[in-house]
Amino acid sequence: MKYKITIFSITILLLLFINLIPIMAQEVRPIRDNVGFCWTPTEMNMLMKYLSSHSAKSDNFPTQNLVAAISPHDDYLYAGSVYYPLYNLIKTKEVVIFGVTHGTVRQAMNDPKNVLIFDDYKYWHGPYGNVSISPLREIIKSKLDKNDFMVSDKAQDIEHSIEALVPFLQYYNRNIEITPIMVTQMPFDRMDKISSELTGIISDYIKQNNLTLGKDIFFLISTDADHYGRDFDNIPFGEDEKAHQSATDYDKKIAKETFNGLLTKDKIVNLTKDLWGTPKDNPPSPLWCGKYSVPFGLLALEKIIDKITGRELTGTFFKYSDSWTEGVIPIIHTNLGTTAPFSLKHWCGWLSAGFYLK
Repeated sequence: MKYKITIFSITILLLLFINLIPIMAQEVRPIRDNVGFCWTPTEMNMLMKYLSSHSAKSDNFPTQNLVAAISPHDDYLYAGSVYYPLYNLIKTKEVVIFGVTHGTVRQAMNDPKNVLIFDDYKYWHGPYGNVSISPLREIIKSKLDKNDFMVSDKAQDIEHSIEALVPFLQYYNRNIEITPIMVTQMPFDRMDKISSELTGIISDYIKQNNLTLGKDIFFLISTDADHYGRDFDNIPFGEDEKAHQSATDYDKKIAKETFNGLLTKDKIVNLTKDLWGTPKDNPPSPLWCGKYSVPFGLLALEKIIDKITGRELTGTFFKYSDSWTEGVIPIIHTNLGTTAPFSLKHWCGWLSAGFYLK
């Protein structure tokens, strides 16, 4: 049988192809922040070379039995020295990332609360190629109570707290797979319930796939610390050098009390008391953007470790700094830049911490 190629058939084929273009494009999550983070091999290699040559000997932390960590997500030219000591310790095949739901997302999405947020993308961008999504994400979506989560590519498109971690992860493992989970605002009892359900699913996945904690699968929690200044309506200590010292000391005090030593539920509860108030409280609550991702991630982590190993976790507070103290890393002639100013009237803190099997 012979087929005639007509203008009509060509038109139909063109329309089909045009309609397929956005579907193919939607397989890869678009980059949210192309200024603060590295998205090419050249830029990432330059950054890592600089951080390697300027890292302090005190930044060497143990790797044995490390299964989870807390990471910053601010601009690399600000917070690079706080990212660096952590990521050279992570060599696993896949990473579960608990991210923030920032105000820009809440505003665009009618302020979702009491749920986790997932996406439908097959890949995320990385500086060395696309990063695959772990099969774990779809398993969670198929098994978690439908009232406990929502799926929104739009929400993940706007959020930057998870994508910030991807280039550092991919630098050390080109074949890394991730499970991105955004955490919204929720009360502690709701957090306790959802984390229990989630950890049951993740624990089963780990057991069924014979994964080893810290070797095959790792857990990261994304947060920045205090956002200080009039721009954030947060000046409980004033706006001078003394105020900066007081605010950063307070950040470190909270981090040391929570992340050093044995991780317990009581510590996580106390953390929510520190973070869920306002800057006008006495004592003032610092404006951590991870005030829900951190307690939720720690709750989930503690439960997963108990289910998988029956052991406990001990934490080590790695490092703290802020944009006023650090200034800007002097890497030039790249697309890297900063997305916010820094001064005594406007600065942001960051921290990193690791959690080890006891």
